[in-house]
Amino acid sequence: MNKKFLKYTVLSLVTLACQNMQAQNAEKEKDKEQLAIYRATPLKVHDLVNTKLEVSFDYGKRHMYGKEWLTLKPHFYETDTLTLDAKGMDFKEIAIVEGTKKIPLKYRYDTEQLFITLNRKYKNAEKYTVYIDYTAKPDELKVKGSAAITDAKGLYFINPDGKDDKPVQIWTQGETEASSAWFPTIDKPNQKTTSEISMTVEAKYTTLSNGKLIGQKANKNGTRTDTWKMDLPHSPYLFMMAVGDFKIFKESYNGKEVSYYLEPKYAPYAKQIFGKTPDMMNFFSKMLGVEYPWGKYAQIVARDYVSGAMENTSATLHGEYVQKTERELLDENGESTIAHELFHQWFGDYVTAESWSNLTMNESFATFGEVLWHGHDAGQDAEDRSRYEKLQNYLYSSKNGISPVLARFHYKDKEDLFDNISYSKGSIILYALKNQMGDAAFFKSLNHYLETNAFKSGESHQLRLAMEEVTGKDWSPYFNQWYYQGGNPILNIEYGYANGKVTIAVKQVQDSSVQTFSLPLKVDFYVNGTKIRKDILIEKREQNFSFDVAAKPDFIDMDSDKIVVGQILDNKKVEDYLYQYKNAPSYYNRIEAIKFATNDKSRDAQVILLAGLEDQQDELRSLSIAAIDLDDSQIKVAALKSVLNIAKKDKNTTARAAAIIKLAATGDVIYKELMNESIKNQSYNVIAAGISGLTKLAPDEAAKALTTLDEDTKKHVTPLIKK
Repeated sequence: MNKKFLKYTVLSLVTLACQNMQAQNAEKEKDKEQLAIYRATPLKVHDLVNTKLEVSFDYGKRHMYGKEWLTLKPHFYETDTLTLDAKGMDFKEIAIVEGTKKIPLKYRYDTEQLFITLNRKYKNAEKYTVYIDYTAKPDELKVKGSAAITDAKGLYFINPDGKDDKPVQIWTQGETEASSAWFPTIDKPNQKTTSEISMTVEAKYTTLSNGKLIGQKANKNGTRTDTWKMDLPHSPYLFMMAVGDFKIFKESYNGKEVSYYLEPKYAPYAKQIFGKTPDMMNFFSKMLGVEYPWGKYAQIVARDYVSGAMENTSATLHGEYVQKTERELLDENGESTIAHELFHQWFGDYVTAESWSNLTMNESFATFGEVLWHGHDAGQDAEDRSRYEKLQNYLYSSKNGISPVLARFHYKDKEDLFDNISYSKGSIILYALKNQMGDAAFFKSLNHYLETNAFKSGESHQLRLAMEEVTGKDWSPYFNQWYYQGGNPILNIEYGYANGKVTIAVKQVQDSSVQTFSLPLKVDFYVNGTKIRKDILIEKREQNFSFDVAAKPDFIDMDSDKIVVGQILDNKKVEDYLYQYKNAPSYYNRIEAIKFATNDKSRDAQVILLAGLEDQQDELRSLSIAAIDLDDSQIKVAALKSVLNIAKKDKNTTARAAAIIKLAATGDVIYKELMNESIKNQSYNVIAAGISGLTKLAPDEAAKALTTLDEDTKKHVTPLIKK
């Protein structure tokens, strides 16, 4: 390389680095500007009234041909203009409908919005109908999604040419504002409209949309037109269509059809996948005091879906992960998601967040619904496990107690709101509120919020006002702390005992930029075999409490109801964790004891893990199996009996697989028979564990065993095998 070229290269690199830095700084400034913008609730110039669509599909071009009759009225002020969201469309005709006549209208279009000049001024008592003949071209849109919803083109053609090894399907995804990629509308969550959608499809296909199927018409060209009607108002982002080869399994709840749409291969397992749905509908209806509000409830599974699932009104769409065979269901099911999407039919569909800033009114509640369902279905311990998992999800997203606000009126992009704040943190904030308020008052408040705002939109202030009306108490301090300020408390606790008094020193050690929290908590003192409960209110950065007790407590359980949306650092020793596991055995206390024991090699830690092998929760059994020290001869004798029992009989296949692998890790060939028996099991988890174990004990036999598996089993098992 000559010096001149080297000099030029160095200068180029320096220039490039400067340009990159300038670009990064510009991007940061842009982010700051966007975060400074107050995201107001969308202005209502018009109200949607009814949306009628007639659509057909061009699989080759990936186009949808649509005719729309959109009925609106001015919200308050009279107006002669109409602005609609319509992304990437071609327009053939736009007209006002008067009787049997169509009067052409002038319009302007910028590829995102359609600006229509009406034929005259309309007052807010006047409804009018605009007719639009258009073509939607979703595959030609340049759009971006988010971590939660990875794409935003609204309408999706799956394998339209039939060349791939997957079904031919069409489905839609409206959240956040992508319905306007397949029909012109006012694509905002605070709009509500009834709807009627007629889909012309090949006669061999099944369709699904919102509301009820009110008509099917066979056409001469081998197509069929299905008409679905929703006669209750719902938001545009909750509109849906799906087309494909689906088999339908039907049952009912309270006289309403409950149906499951699956690919033919999975149709025999519909009841096993979705069968708890009617029980969920009954539980949520009674708990909220509002009967399931829609005319039917359908669930459909789509290929290549861009999110986990979507709560379209009366017709939830699931990603393919929920679609499983009987064998796959032995290892995993989608029950949490099924409950989450169903709860949205009240919180999100019946009453909708009036802006994306208020997404908590949809997603926090649906996540909260998951927690309550697990408690109803499997008991308090399962409920506590679910909310503990939500807490850990949230804490993973925070640092030093710093995290975004729950009700976020300042954000860079609305898609950023679909995070662990809106989902997990919001759900446990609701649970803590339920604890403070009491179940009767809390659920009466939810009922009041739903009934007051039925078929409309709502925000967190309306929830607060409903709670205040029911309870007679001002809940502003709670909402100000948890909804309108961010972060979480981190409590450092020191305990002392002297002269018949227990002392508790509390410091809030979250980052200084984070608020000081007010936390009403319960504390349990275990003294001479008796539990004594006391109430405390933590409301300062540093605070001391003292209590008279008969003797030094054996154990102190801070926040015994486990409602702190944050962290407690109480500097426990291993003997404290052993005591709490055995004597204060809430799910929180048990898992925290086991998690501590996994990093401690003391005898007491091993005793905790030994007890954990018999825990009612499979996750805790699995953690204990992985961590218990079989090199400890005394522990080994007791542990092997439990681990072997789990390996042979446990109903949970994850715990069973963990036990099989643990036994194989001993290197004892006595377990070869167990490995071979495991390979004959129906569970893919158990089979994979058997082969993994056999690989350690007899590698040649393991390789041979793998070749004897059928192709389906081999496909599922191979990724699970631990080398």
